Amino acid sequence: MKKVELLNLKGEKVKDINLNEEIFGITPNNNVLNDAIILSMASLRQGTHSTKNRSEVSGGGRKPWRQKGTGRARQGSIRAVQWVGGGRYGTPVPRDYSKKQNRKERQLALRSALSEKVANKELIVLENLEVKTPKTKEVLSILEALKVADKKVLLVVKEFDDNLILASRNIQNIVLILADEINVLDIVGTDVMVITEDAMKYVEEVLK
Repeated sequence: MKKVELLNLKGEKVKDINLNEEIFGITPNNNVLNDAIILSMASLRQGTHSTKNRSEVSGGGRKPWRQKGTGRARQGSIRAVQWVGGGRYGTPVPRDYSKKQNRKERQLALRSALSEKVANKELIVLENLEVKTPKTKEVLSILEALKVADKKVLLVVKEFDDNLILASRNIQNIVLILADEINVLDIVGTDVMVITEDAMKYVEEVLK
């Protein structure tokens, strides 16, 4: 049975708690994990890039000069790709970058990312994460107590608190999300994952 320390906001150990080994103790599947990362990054691309080809630009309805006898290269339209103001060739067009991954693979990728955090000792479980005032220094003091102030931190909570949102939004190295929004990209993209005890129980309930 895997165990992890449950800490308070001062970074002091409260007790040891058990982790579900089927979620936090599996051998990471790197192929599925990589696919999930690519899928997540691809979903962030809008795909709205667009250029006009020669059939879409205006003008060029007639031949600019006769075919022979002018001494110049033959041309059919002033909107061909070699002309200034002409159409474009081989440039981006609107497209959908999204990829697909089935539900079992998505869950396996999430379990793999979480297990990797535990194996690398990059998971911190907090008794709670109550912030009394909406001041940045209060969250910074918590990070310093946990010895992660100089790292990129993923904060996972069961429910948002107004004070916590206001106190953490100006700290660049913090990503604050809800337990039901947990995803592979945020987990692997941060150095340390700090999760509250009730949020961890929610994640275990969903992924079991």
